[in-house]
Amino acid sequence: MNIRLEIIPSIGLSSLLFGSSMADAEKIFGETEEVQLIDELENFKTTVWHYWEIGFTLFFDEQNDQLFNCVEIDNSETQLWGIAIFELKEKQIIELFKSKGILLYETEQHDWGEKRLSFDEANIDFYFKQNKLISINYCKPINNPLSLILQN
Repeated sequence: MNIRLEIIPSIGLSSLLFGSSMADAEKIFGETEEVQLIDELENFKTTVWHYWEIGFTLFFDEQNDQLFNCVEIDNSETQLWGIAIFELKEKQIIELFKSKGILLYETEQHDWGEKRLSFDEANIDFYFKQNKLISINYCKPINNPLSLILQN
């Protein structure tokens, strides 16, 4: 299957929008290669669809009617804002986000050898091993319960 993957922060993956159903995901990406249920935490269950050959994984939150809420990508041809993101180094990714007005980030070196670069405003994490981007994880925006929504 020839699919062009485009990261759209806060929106979704390619034409699959956060909040879409499993049926929507299957229409766009086809049948998943493996389904996994994550239920180790009390009151938290997620159905995970692995697309190993294409290089990404979709997460569906059971507490929110099995809707698409997160994605992990390791497909080296994935694009972000029209740029082949896996070709960039950490500093280039930071500059790219700065050019989009997203200035704050943090990094953490994990014990298992990966370095994480996070942009909380965009709810996206980049993982590097030996200074090479190996995976990206991003999720739908977290709703702020203190937000006030007024009708027009």
